[in-house]
Amino acid sequence: MSVPMLSNPATVNVPARAATPDLDALLSEEMIGPRDGAGRACVVAMSGGVDSAVTALVMRERGYRVVGINLRLFSRNDADHRANPCCGIPAMDDARMTCAGLGIPFYAINMESEFRQAVIDNFVDAYAAGQTPNPCLECNRHVKFRHLVERARLLGADCLATGHYARIRPGDPGRGVPHRLFRAVDPGKDQSYVLHTMNQDQLGFVRFPLGNLRKSEVRALAHAFALPVAGKAESQEICFIGKRSYADFVAARRPDAARPGAVVNAAGQRLGQHRGLLHHTVGQRRGLGLAGPEPRFVLRLEPAANRVVVGSRAEAAAHQ
Repeated sequence: MSVPMLSNPATVNVPARAATPDLDALLSEEMIGPRDGAGRACVVAMSGGVDSAVTALVMRERGYRVVGINLRLFSRNDADHRANPCCGIPAMDDARMTCAGLGIPFYAINMESEFRQAVIDNFVDAYAAGQTPNPCLECNRHVKFRHLVERARLLGADCLATGHYARIRPGDPGRGVPHRLFRAVDPGKDQSYVLHTMNQDQLGFVRFPLGNLRKSEVRALAHAFALPVAGKAESQEICFIGKRSYADFVAARRPDAARPGAVVNAAGQRLGQHRGLLHHTVGQRRGLGLAGPEPRFVLRLEPAANRVVVGSRAEAAAHQ
């Protein structure tokens, strides 16, 4: 099945300014594959933000036949999608608008069920059990790269490009590691830590064009080409929670995690009462509601007994 690309990928609706940053100076063949993408097809994961928009721009400018795909993670009837626009309906609309401006096809894939099961439910269960899950890592592992790579290949694409800040470099094929994942040039935007679960097959198929760029350079490219999302603010919150507290989000789905229980020391002596395990995390000092001359820290959470175990600074250091 071939990718339904435009016959002339150089024809665009987005005007470029005279002071356009030099793509050749900013990008390397290592990051995007062959500099001349003529005859090659690339699927770009379109989130609706500036990073994925510039990724699509870069691959198109290199001559690739580009198609944009957005993963629909929230439905219009799901209250969660209003928490944060980065993965909801507004973001999908921005992705569609960007693709239209770049003159590339756009498709949305419904991944609501997969996202809820693999990411949201996992986050709630882990948080209720006193753990500190990373939903972005789980999304990349179980939803984004798994399904995007699969769809890109079904469409006959030669690669999948995303707007993540990371770098993929040649590894050691003789040791079964032909590709290696490295940190991005911009330390403040590096996302390699949520991409480390990518397997070798995925690393060989995926491109991270922004890995050698700083965020300021990405913004400059977006403004230079007058991309519609050039000035869009970044989202700092977990997409399905937004500005709400984690505790409120989890409590609405797992009321049992909000049950009061005992706060005890390492010997089991009761020192006070907590408002629910979901309000506490290992290493926490403030908000324990305990009086005393010395500060206490959360050593561990015991979900089975619904207890928070606290100790001194020395005990906390010994538990690290």
